[in-house]
Amino acid sequence: MPGLVAVVVAHDSAGVLPACLAALAREHVPALVVDNASRDGSADLAASLGARVLRLPRNEGYGRANNAGIWAAGRAEYALIVNPDVELQPGAADALLAAAEAYPDAGLFAPRIVEPDGRFFYQPRSLLAPYLTNPRGRLHPPEGDACAPFLSGACLMVRRDLFLSLGGFDPEIFLFYEDDDLCRRIADAGKALVHVHGAVAFHGRGASSAPERGRVRRSRWHQAWSRSYVSRKYGLPDPTAAMLAKNGVKALLALLALRRSGIERYGGSVAGAWAARRGRSALAQEGLAAEPALRPEAGAW
Repeated sequence: MPGLVAVVVAHDSAGVLPACLAALAREHVPALVVDNASRDGSADLAASLGARVLRLPRNEGYGRANNAGIWAAGRAEYALIVNPDVELQPGAADALLAAAEAYPDAGLFAPRIVEPDGRFFYQPRSLLAPYLTNPRGRLHPPEGDACAPFLSGACLMVRRDLFLSLGGFDPEIFLFYEDDDLCRRIADAGKALVHVHGAVAFHGRGASSAPERGRVRRSRWHQAWSRSYVSRKYGLPDPTAAMLAKNGVKALLALLALRRSGIERYGGSVAGAWAARRGRSALAQEGLAAEPALRPEAGAW
């Protein structure tokens, strides 16, 4: 499809990549898979399925890996950011491009995302929304194309030059809230965020990476840290005290009950909030350099 390239960030995603890439191929959208140092052969699998593959030597996190992929997308006018557990449905790419033509003042487009249980996912508010704030979070899913306060990073279409001019996803964020932050900066640039109802994508929530030991704790660490980071970035109240109190009690109760899942979940949140409060960065936590992975190094292909 002229002018559109899909960027798919993979990390141990071999179980879902075939369906994702097959759906893109049916839509005639070329795919660029950015492999975040997978250990399950995701990169080789993607290449065997006809995708262009960018291999990163380290897991750079979701936003930073997308930055590298969108930079590498060449002269494409639009980039379609797609989680590996997302499957575009017939006509979705055409509907997104038609919306971009119909709404030239918009900066970001997202399809109607359908969850595994058939529900239509729609987040009615964002912590960072500068307009359409909906503070009570009342859920009134749109019945057609609509401006939205937030579009999920699971599947987004953005004009490539706009994305790069804004610096892409914030490279300080390893995981979580990178989509809220991008939505905020695009809205601050005077561009609307548009939910495109006629474009449909199935999302196998939580299936983009294979299960691994410590994943829940790591995920909750970054969720807590990133919320604190974006709150500070936009001058919002520091949430760390509340997160420490709420999750600390739950972690203690889980420990007393010897409930490992709760210890990992709430202990991870406590650790992330405490790290943010102490000024530790997410990049330091992951052993990454501050220099963002925007331009791929020679020989990475």
